[in-house]
Amino acid sequence: MSEKRDTFSSRVGFVLAAAGSAVGLGNLWRFPYLAAQKGGAVFLLVYVIFALTFGLALLITEISIGRRTRLSCIGAYKKMNSKFGFLGLLTALVPTIILPYYSVIGGWVTKYGVSYIANQSGDIAKDSESFFTNFITVQANGFTNNALFWFILFMVITTVIVLLGVQKGVEKASKIMMPLLILLSIGIGIYTITIPGVVSGLKYYLVPNFSFIKSFKDVADLFLSALGQLFYSLSLAMAIMLTYGSYMKKDDDIQKSSVQIVVFDSLVAFLAGFMIVPPVVAFNGGDPTKINAGPGLMFVTLPQVFAQMPGGKIVGALFFILVFFAALTSSISLMEAVVSVFLDKFKINRTVATLIVFVISIVLGTLSCLGYGPLGHIKLLGREFLDFFDFITNSVMMPIIAILTCILVGFIAKPKFVEEEVLKSGEFKAKKAYEVMVKYIAPIFLAAILISNLVVS
Repeated sequence: MSEKRDTFSSRVGFVLAAAGSAVGLGNLWRFPYLAAQKGGAVFLLVYVIFALTFGLALLITEISIGRRTRLSCIGAYKKMNSKFGFLGLLTALVPTIILPYYSVIGGWVTKYGVSYIANQSGDIAKDSESFFTNFITVQANGFTNNALFWFILFMVITTVIVLLGVQKGVEKASKIMMPLLILLSIGIGIYTITIPGVVSGLKYYLVPNFSFIKSFKDVADLFLSALGQLFYSLSLAMAIMLTYGSYMKKDDDIQKSSVQIVVFDSLVAFLAGFMIVPPVVAFNGGDPTKINAGPGLMFVTLPQVFAQMPGGKIVGALFFILVFFAALTSSISLMEAVVSVFLDKFKINRTVATLIVFVISIVLGTLSCLGYGPLGHIKLLGREFLDFFDFITNSVMMPIIAILTCILVGFIAKPKFVEEEVLKSGEFKAKKAYEVMVKYIAPIFLAAILISNLVVS
């Protein structure tokens, strides 16, 4: 059967849900270590400039396509141009692949959050590297130390919220979690200022210092890192913003909403860096290069930092609660994007569609969850399952999708396809700049990201 398409109840609900999707684990561990490694305040400055130009243009594009077509990605691109139906299918595959492995990491976050709340942080901090390794390789003893259990629990929580629908599930959860996330971020950020010896870290993070730039390669690396982070951080080219746009009311201002989403996402990224970079730099004797990349930062380095802080157990608990909220709002949006495809394509009801997506995610997620342990001997392109899924989606599929979207909007459907939809509900002050960005500048940036990802890999 076919159901009437849901909508968000208000623009605030839409903005918070979309911002909740954008604010995820990328903000809370990828942004801080990139900021630390790429000049601190310099990286911040470049990131903000790109966010308000490149990021905003692509965000407006996806939201406008969704609202104009009132379809999920698999139907929206085909409606724009029948020859681009393949692009909808390719886009739909991205959240289908990301949701399972993202939920595995969400399970890790949930485990750490519960451990800190249960006053078990001492067990983690004693040897944080061994604790984390034993946990993700499924070698730790005890039911509650099994990474598979926490992955399934996180998936169940995500599924229950999506089952409730757009307004009662996705929107309501975002309205609760996003303000709490901001309050927790500000609270921990304020506490950060009181840590002894934190001044050197604050100076590094907030005062621009261009001394690390020694060559053109350093400049290119800085720009590509900021572009790549922005691209992933705003949930671009993964069907989410297009899907949320399709739930947006026709009288809600697209340009204003998009600006608010970008500002919200950038604010949380800034606060995440503010929470993490200064204290880690301080406890590493002022050396920003010692901040680990990826999971090592959150699950190995930070527990050691929390153990050295006055009141670190409480700060650690609040921090992992914050990260849990960020991970959950993003997993909800990923699942909703896939569910929306099933609703549109197969005309089934939300409950059936959500349960199908749940089963698919459990199967794929189990591969990622066991890929560091019992299935560790199986490699795809020399990578464990989780790392392979992350590489193929983030580094290959998403840049390609974004490039093809720019070609479709810029030269085939023409920018007016987006501009007309934006103007239905408000102003489009930067219309000319938008056209230049989507037709010429964004494709070049995206091609640079794609080439860089493939070369580095």
